[in-house]
Amino acid sequence: LSAGSGDIYQIARVYRDSESGRFHNPEFTQMELYVAYKDYNWMMDLVEEMVEKVAMDLHGKTEVQVGDNIINFKRPWKRITMFDAIKEYTGIDISSMNEDELRKVCADLHIHTETSMGKGKLIDEIFGEKVEPLLIQPTFITDYPVEMSPLAKKHRSKEGLVERFEAICNSKEICNAFSELNDPIDQRKRFEDQLELGKRGDDEAMMLDEDFLRSLEYGMPPTAGLGIGIDRLSMIMTNSPSIQDV
Repeated sequence: LSAGSGDIYQIARVYRDSESGRFHNPEFTQMELYVAYKDYNWMMDLVEEMVEKVAMDLHGKTEVQVGDNIINFKRPWKRITMFDAIKEYTGIDISSMNEDELRKVCADLHIHTETSMGKGKLIDEIFGEKVEPLLIQPTFITDYPVEMSPLAKKHRSKEGLVERFEAICNSKEICNAFSELNDPIDQRKRFEDQLELGKRGDDEAMMLDEDFLRSLEYGMPPTAGLGIGIDRLSMIMTNSPSIQDV
């Protein structure tokens, strides 16, 4: 992007060392998209326009039968922040809670936690247990806590949050996107925070990447980035019960 390559995308096979299941496969197909001088708001518009078109091209309408549900991809999709979604479905406002308070909320909600989990992981567990399963119609979950998003840009007006969204549909994430973090000083601090989580036993914490930081120091324009899982989207569009089927 910094070399003037403009808008770029890649459709590729991706491997992640994870357990397989009905909605997870260690090897999957993903489209990654980066657009310079755009942000996550622009990317949300693109995603709902793109997926609506896929539904129309395949089915001739925006409504798709998925299991027992009729999912309607007609724009605009619902947009709600991570904290507001948790409050809507649990009745609990966690927006100003510290790690100990979040751990107590998890205990009250009978959500299993590990001592290695930091603030971001605890919030993710609450969302994954109490909100995500209830999101059937396509929904953008926005404005994640900074602890959950080490590569996303700080929110322009909300302290402690980042400009990130995930599209949830049929109780599963189908894409992840954000305004890319292009500040090398902020990015180094995020990596250092991740290293501390790694010391606590978080096996998903990121490593400090000096080559990546050096690239940011050379220069990167404001950019919107997206990763969309083609396999999960295919499951929904073809009413397939297992990711292995597609």
